[in-house]
Amino acid sequence: MPPAARGLLVAVVLVVLVVGLVVGAGALLAGLLRPGELAAQERCRAEVASPDDPDVLLSASLAPDQTANAALVVGLANRRGLPARAATIGVATAIQESGLRNIDYGDRDSLGLFQQRPSQGWGSEAQVQDPVYSTGAFYDALVEVDGWQDLEVTVAAQEVQRSGFPEAYADHEPEGRALASSLYGLSEASLWCELRPVEEPGDPAAALDGLLAALDPAGPPGWQVAATPGDGTVVLAATGAQPERAAWALAQSVVAHAAAHDVVGVRTGGSAWSRDDGTAGWVDAEPVEAGTVVVEVAAAGA
Repeated sequence: MPPAARGLLVAVVLVVLVVGLVVGAGALLAGLLRPGELAAQERCRAEVASPDDPDVLLSASLAPDQTANAALVVGLANRRGLPARAATIGVATAIQESGLRNIDYGDRDSLGLFQQRPSQGWGSEAQVQDPVYSTGAFYDALVEVDGWQDLEVTVAAQEVQRSGFPEAYADHEPEGRALASSLYGLSEASLWCELRPVEEPGDPAAALDGLLAALDPAGPPGWQVAATPGDGTVVLAATGAQPERAAWALAQSVVAHAAAHDVVGVRTGGSAWSRDDGTAGWVDAEPVEAGTVVVEVAAAGA
């Protein structure tokens, strides 16, 4: 076979192999993902202006389950009356330690969101795998660190964790700050999720009960159920000295838990987030009563 023909044959074979690999990989990926996931992955995002430089954006992009865990970590700091700095440290630590997932494995006997070791006095295996307990234990240790509020995030986290990689926490400070600012209500309309539609709605009352259980005892403080109009809707009222800020903390915490509890809409102030248009983030909407959050979950036939 002439050299030119031989070269052409090799090129054709290579093209066929590459196309086959691409098609095969695509088919494998399609088989691993549920319908629709190739077109749109579920994702949540927090985006705030840096207090150090308003032209710089601090952001975090997480899966819905990670975002729900971030809301828990931030909410517990807020309930304790700790400054948002504590939540920043907590979230940055949990991202580094577990990827913000309550995992049941780790280095040696490390477990849970913060990879706490029962053998080091953090609690029993069951306790350190309870996100509320483990987060509380982290903050118990953090506030015992002298001057923790003024330490760099990575230094404060290392004083608690005693990690073999003490500088790694700094990598996640921007994410921690974005999530803390959003979920404390310091930055309005700054956390949203892009979620698939609820395909098979269940009992809306059960969905709301699950959501309220997630917010209490691990959500932002100072709120109560103000009304239950029915049809999968509940009105939550923020209380305290800054109800409008508290309402934003509550509203964005609800969005953080939206995926697991069939939430399809959230409104506060003159803004709304809709599951049907999650990519748009928060949009202008008819105002609701100041300091309130209107939550809607999916209902069959709606």
